[in-house]
Amino acid sequence: MPSPATLLPQAASTTDDAAESVTNAASFVEENWATWLSIGLRILLIIVIAVALRSVVRKALTKLISRMNTSAEAVEGTALGGLLVNAERRRQRSEAIGSVLRSVSSFLILGTAALMVLAALKIDLGPLLASAGVAGVAIGFGARNLVTDFLSGVFMIMEDQYGVGDKIDAGVASGEVIEVGLRVTKLRGDNGEIWYVRNGEIKRIGNLSQGWATAGVDVQVKPTENLAHIREVVQGVADTLAKESPWDERLWGPVEVLGLDEVLLASMTVKVSAKTMPGQQFAVERELRWRIKDAFDAAGIRIIGGAPAADEDEAAPADPAAAVAAPSALANPSSPQSLATTPIPQAPVPGVRLPKQ
Repeated sequence: MPSPATLLPQAASTTDDAAESVTNAASFVEENWATWLSIGLRILLIIVIAVALRSVVRKALTKLISRMNTSAEAVEGTALGGLLVNAERRRQRSEAIGSVLRSVSSFLILGTAALMVLAALKIDLGPLLASAGVAGVAIGFGARNLVTDFLSGVFMIMEDQYGVGDKIDAGVASGEVIEVGLRVTKLRGDNGEIWYVRNGEIKRIGNLSQGWATAGVDVQVKPTENLAHIREVVQGVADTLAKESPWDERLWGPVEVLGLDEVLLASMTVKVSAKTMPGQQFAVERELRWRIKDAFDAAGIRIIGGAPAADEDEAAPADPAAAVAAPSALANPSSPQSLATTPIPQAPVPGVRLPKQ
């Protein structure tokens, strides 16, 4: 066991080292506390400004979306509102646009604040930005179809090209829209199948549910019919159809007789047209054909392709001689035709014995 005299110098040395360490730490803190305080206050200021700016931008976007919804509700119920998209559809579209804009603004503001904090901490951002640039280029080349689909989906939603419930023709597929996403649009076809169409593959869109549709009916009649009578009968059918439910709601305009679309020797085509509710043009066309056919039958107007009239189209009695074939020239053995078909006898050849027939 060491003696107290031996331990005393070791304890004194340890105490001196500790005192020196504390002195060095205190002097280091005293020399750098101002710098640390400045950096801390700068980082705090950056964070406060970023959070405040993000809150202001998000509130401004929310207010803008609310104003868009208010204007849509004001149009709803007016004569113009019937030709536009309803308020609920516009609300859904504006909410989707607002969500995308809020996400983009938050990413930009917070990302910029993070870079400023790193710069305040004296961290070299050159390698980080270079790596991010290389990674962005690689991701851009590898996922260019995904980026194309995403951007196409954003513009489709912003421009309100179609929405859930619309009947569209997207080129690669057609049907009723059941889901609209930023990358994929989901359609239900006429036979019940579901199509997943990437937004980047849609080159053109035909929306059959917006605005209004046109019902067109072509009626072929005989060229000897009275056109004024035809117009009167069709106009009576149109007036009756416009007063009955549910056709009074599906018709958005009067049924018009546009006139003769085609005149031939055996027929002439009368064109009838009407402006209808979107998606209801086929039902209106079928009902118009049905009623025009009944009205023409009642008025004695004959449609091409119908039953022939007995007074004009009754067939004449058949000629009994028409079924008898003409006499053949080969029936007379002395006629030149019969003689021409007689086989030529072969002359005997010396030394050759012909077989017996």
